[in-house]
Parts: sequence; structure tokens; C-alpha cells
Amino acid sequence: MLHKAVQVRLYPSKEQETQLRLAFGCARWWWNYALNKSIETYKETGKGLSRAALNAFLPVLKNAEDTIWLGDCYSQVLQATTLNLTTAYKNFFDKRAGFPKFKSKHGKQSIQYPQNVKIVDGSVKLPGNIGIVKAKIHRVIQGKIKTVTVSKTPSGKYFASILTEMEGDATKITEGKIYGVDLGLKHFAVVTDGEKVSKYDNPRHIAKHEQNLKRKQKKLARKHKGSNSRNKYRKVVAKVYERVSNSRQDFLHKLSYKLVSDSQAVIVENLHVLGMVRNHKLAKAISDAGWGTFTNFLSYKLERKGARLVEIDRWFPSSQLCSNCFYQMGKMPLDDREWTCPHCGTHHDRDGNAAINIRAEGIRMLKAEGSAVSAVGGEVSPTLGRKSKFRHSPVITEAPSSAVGN
Repeated sequence: MLHKAVQVRLYPSKEQETQLRLAFGCARWWWNYALNKSIETYKETGKGLSRAALNAFLPVLKNAEDTIWLGDCYSQVLQATTLNLTTAYKNFFDKRAGFPKFKSKHGKQSIQYPQNVKIVDGSVKLPGNIGIVKAKIHRVIQGKIKTVTVSKTPSGKYFASILTEMEGDATKITEGKIYGVDLGLKHFAVVTDGEKVSKYDNPRHIAKHEQNLKRKQKKLARKHKGSNSRNKYRKVVAKVYERVSNSRQDFLHKLSYKLVSDSQAVIVENLHVLGMVRNHKLAKAISDAGWGTFTNFLSYKLERKGARLVEIDRWFPSSQLCSNCFYQMGKMPLDDREWTCPHCGTHHDRDGNAAINIRAEGIRMLKAEGSAVSAVGGEVSPTLGRKSKFRHSPVITEAPSSAVGN
């Protein structure tokens, strides 16, 4: 089975906005209540609460005088919230994610419908009291609709992420280019296909809007908390962040599509981004670059095509290894952007050489595991390298299908 998620822009009426606001509030309150119950139970017994145990609280709460308003929310929205919370707990204990956090009414709001959502004449029909919501759907929704997540951004826009399921599996391909990618800050990506090296500059999205952000954040800070003026101006600041996010997503989607379109495999380093952002001097630049998002985009696009994403070990000495004779240098300061191999005399561009080595190491690991590859260009190191890591992303997440709003 193949899964695909398409995001579309929603345009609810005023009455529908009120109903969605109620649903957001109920789902948020239930998440926080269930999370608090789980924490208290774990402290008392050393065990958490199962999905069934948490859902057992809902009928009692709906009949209680203080929380009778929970009955106005579509029941499956609350049950989907329970499922998401128990999944978040499982991911935490399996060390795949951080501990679940309490939700705030000031952040992004979302609810999930696990079934009964339909596409009607180019609009989205939501179950419960909401009904048919106008939408901009620029892509054909293919397959069976599994879940729909409706969200409201801090700037006040509504979106629906529609997850569909289609029969069949992607055919594994063994033809096409194999790209080695070295991710960085000066150049976002240095890419080689074995024949040439291409450099893609870092757009530095936040830097382009930094002055505008500072000015608007100062104005927001001067407004009184809780005032209508502050609430309105919060959306102004949120729109700037939204423009930064949209420009970053656009760049990452276009570059990932460019690499995937004619490749059979893309090889990158398995970077520990969370550890790298602890460097306070580079934290903003690393977060702005979006390396993790880029790798995720590569992952699902390659998977959909039947190609491979290979992540080599982050400790592989890609920058210190001569791509011509495999001589390994000692530690090299980041300021050294070029160097000459003392063994064979080859002069290297640091990032280009790293991309070549990443590609060669990935090909070596693919061949070592028995995968059929048709690599063109470049030599493969016969000795260096560690076990490969293949990233798997079960959900294909497309860019928003609607145009960026003004």
C-alpha cells in the first residue's frame, strides 16, 4: 500500500469557524487532561494509561456538569486525539521523539478526523456540525481517504491535510544517477553525480526577514497582554514567520525534486542536527537551513519513485579523505576550505571532495548489501565506511496545493 498526503487550503464560513474553534478547544483540552492523567498515573504506579483506559474517561466527562460541553465535539475527534497521545508516548519510550508537551491556545491548532470525510464538488465535507467547507484543491485526490487533519495557523489560515491510501508498491529502479550530497551552511548543498560537482547556495531565509521581524516583534512586545490590539498584531508577526516558512519549503521541495527526478539513489550524511544546534553561535543558521526537512523530502519522494535514500554514518571522514588516493588527513579547521593531499598532490575543494567521498561510500555500502546499482563516474573506496542506514518515511507529504496567501 502507498500513502500520500495532500494539503489544501480551506475557506470556512463564520459559522464553520465557530464550530472549528469549538472542536480545536475540546481536542486541546482533552489532550492536556489525558496527558496530565497519564503523568499522574505513571508517578503513582510506574505504568502509563492505555488508549482504552483514557477513552473510558470521556463518557464520564461528557456527563459531568463542568465538562458537559465536551459532548458538542464530534466524538471521533476526541478518540483520534487519544490515539495521537498514546502514539506520542510510545515514540518517547522508543526514543524516537521527545516527551509529549501540553498544548497552548496561542499556537497552531489542529484536529483529526479518522473517517467520514468526503470530497464534494471541489470542497471538503467534514462530519459533525461543520458540513461542506469551501477549499482550493489543485491536485486530484487519488485513493481512499484514510484521515484528514484540519489545522489553523497562527496567522489565521485554515488547511486540511488529506491522507489517502492507494494499492500497489513502487517498483524498485536500478537505473539513473547516484548523487552524493554534502550539506552545509555557506552552500546549502554540494552535489556530485560522479561526473560534475554542483553547488547550491544557502538562501538564508531568516536573515532576509530578520530586520522586519525585529521591528514587528518590538511593536508586539509594547502592546498590553490580553488586549485586542496585541491579539491582532500577533497575526502580523505570524505572517512574517509564515513567509519565511513558505520560502524555505519552496526551496527544499524544488531542490529535492531536482535530485530525485533522474536518480536511482541519493546519499547523504546522517547528521545529528539536535546536537549541532547546541552550538549557540550556529544554532539559528542550522535551524534555518532545514537539513532534516530536506532529508525527509528526499526520503518520501525517492520512496514513491522506487529509488533509495542512503544515510552514511555521521563520523565518516568525508572532508578529511582524499577522493583520489583515499589518504586520510588529520583534523581540519572549518576555515580550511581548500587543501592539497600530501600523498598524491591532488588539490581539493573541501565541500566538493566531501560530496565525492559521500557518494563513493554510499555506492560501496549499496553493493555490500547486494543491491543492484549502475553507478557512473567516480571510484569507490574498498575499505572505509560503516553500516548504512536507510531512512523510511511512510507518509508522502506534499507542499500546500493552494497559493501562498497575502
